[in-house]
Amino acid sequence: MTTPEVPIRVLLVDDEQLVRAGLRMMLGADPGMDVVGEADDGAQALRLVGETSPQVVLMDIRMPRMDGLEALRRLRATHPDLAVIMLTTFDTDDMVLTALRDGATGFLLKNTAPPDLLAAVRAVSAGRPILSPSVTAQLIAAVSQRADRGAVTDARERLATLTEREAEVAQAVARGLSNAGIAAELFMSIGTVKSHIGHLFDKLGVDNRVQIALMVRDAAD
Repeated sequence: MTTPEVPIRVLLVDDEQLVRAGLRMMLGADPGMDVVGEADDGAQALRLVGETSPQVVLMDIRMPRMDGLEALRRLRATHPDLAVIMLTTFDTDDMVLTALRDGATGFLLKNTAPPDLLAAVRAVSAGRPILSPSVTAQLIAAVSQRADRGAVTDARERLATLTEREAEVAQAVARGLSNAGIAAELFMSIGTVKSHIGHLFDKLGVDNRVQIALMVRDAAD
C-alpha cells in the first residue's frame, strides 16, 4: 500500500494581494502543497511562522514596514532550519546577494513558470538550495571586486579536481544557463546535467549555482 504524500506546508509573504493570490493558485493546484498562511509584511510573517509551522516560506524582498531581508535575518536566528525562498521582480536586484549571504535558501523571480516554482518549493523542502538560472550571470556581474590571490588559488585548485565534462558544466553554470540549456549545448540529457551539478556541489564544496559561478570567475582572475 502506497503511503500518501504529506503536503509541503508553505507560507506566502508579499505586500501585494494579487501576487499572493497568484502564488496561492499555483501552489493550491498541486496536492503536494498546502498554503498554511499569508502575510503582507515581514513582521506578520514572523508571527505566522510561529503559529503555522511552515516548511517553506516564499517571501518578497521589498515590502513596507519590515522588508524581506530583515525578516529573513530574524527567521534565521529563530528558525535556522526553515527554508526561505526570496522573491523579486528584478533579475539584477542589488538585494539578492545580500539575501543569499543572510541565509536565503533560494531566490526566484516572480514571473517564474508554475512548474519551476513547484519544483523549487520541493527542492528547498528537501534541503537543496535553488536559484533562478536565468539570473545567475547577473548576480555574478554584481560582484565587482576582483578576488584576492588566495581566493584565485583556491578556486583553481578546486576546479582542477573536476573531470573535463564537469568543468564544461561549471562553465555553463557560470554563464547562467539552465539545466535544459546546458543539456542542449553539451548534448546530454537533463538527468545527466543534474548528476554533474550534484558532483560539482560535492567536489567544490558548495551548495548553490551562484557559488559555482563565483568560483569559476575567481579562477579566471
